[in-house]
Amino acid sequence: MPFVYAFLGFAALIILHEAGHFVAAKAVGMRVERFSLFFGPMLLKKKWGETEYGIAAIPLGGYVKITGMNPREELAEEDELKQLHARLNEVREELETNAQDAARDEVLRTEHDALNARIRNVQSELDAIRRRAYYNQKVWKRIVVILAGPAVNLLIAFLILWGLFLANGEAVPTKRVFSVRTGTPAARVLKPGDRIVSVDGVTGPTSAIQDEIRSHRCVSAQTDGCLAGTPVRVVVRRGGHMLTFALRPRYVAKDGNMELGFGFDTGQKPVSAGRAASLTVTGLWTVTKSTVSVVARIFEPQQRKQLHGVVGGYTVTEQSFSQSPTLAFQVLALISLSLAVINLFPFLPLDGGHVFWALAEKVRGKRIPFEVMERAGVVGFALILIIFVIGLSNDISTLTGSGFNVR
Repeated sequence: MPFVYAFLGFAALIILHEAGHFVAAKAVGMRVERFSLFFGPMLLKKKWGETEYGIAAIPLGGYVKITGMNPREELAEEDELKQLHARLNEVREELETNAQDAARDEVLRTEHDALNARIRNVQSELDAIRRRAYYNQKVWKRIVVILAGPAVNLLIAFLILWGLFLANGEAVPTKRVFSVRTGTPAARVLKPGDRIVSVDGVTGPTSAIQDEIRSHRCVSAQTDGCLAGTPVRVVVRRGGHMLTFALRPRYVAKDGNMELGFGFDTGQKPVSAGRAASLTVTGLWTVTKSTVSVVARIFEPQQRKQLHGVVGGYTVTEQSFSQSPTLAFQVLALISLSLAVINLFPFLPLDGGHVFWALAEKVRGKRIPFEVMERAGVVGFALILIIFVIGLSNDISTLTGSGFNVR
């Protein structure tokens, strides 16, 4: 079942992204030709109004086709118009060479008039379609339609995390020891479950206790692994007994802090709707900065190792569903946020690329040549391909190694 849940979750995120584009396009008056669940050949389809709705064969997301995303695309009405004009020319030629046959002449003239009427109707339909085509819309309408997809993913991420905060509360550190790292000063004496009563007489919150530990200094320069010149007096409650230990903190260069080597346990504190919203926004902003940083520094080896693709995201989602619903929804929220952020990078064919060129057109005051956008799209596609290959290779390395850690 985790496999099914992960698949449905992934598919829903992509489908809702496309639904955002669909609804916005309809709202601003653009012509939407097709909205499809999944990709590939249509298995089921039904046309309501001008839009064809369907279910395709390849169960990977979905797509929406808006008329005029490519200014060079040929519309069905244009093809019909060419055929009508071709037939009209044939009829005219035959009328000129068949003047002696009155009966045939009458048939041809009737067809001639019918063709002219049909051409006028199709031309009128085509003009109306072109006016509603994406590339003929005002810049603000195009931006609204393009941003609607990422906006839906962002909204999904917010609602999921906000709901989880309301349901589960805020994680707050307690004074109970959760873990003790081996080879550290704390490993000799502290045990998981110990309750920290005070450190050097400080009995305040965990942040105050951590600040007190970090205030100690090595005898000489702060170098990795050096011990504090003076010990920390730690009082703990264990099994109903008060115990006192003198421990010398050790400097950990990668963290930039003096540490004893233990971590506090956390508890859950109920929160209001406003506090839940604040925590959600803070969390989403932190993840957004991290995502942008990783992609922006993709050519740095250490940052490149942090990039994962669809396979990794799907695997983590599947694992999280097998552990707990809360963790699964957290992962889905982060993936939804990542879809929004990545899609906003300013190069084609991503949504951010369409926004960039729409704004460029606004600043320039006239349409950007499509040839320029095509060349930019080639570069953008190459960048996306690089990111995909790096993410996939990292996924494969992780899957063939120790696997993904979703904790």
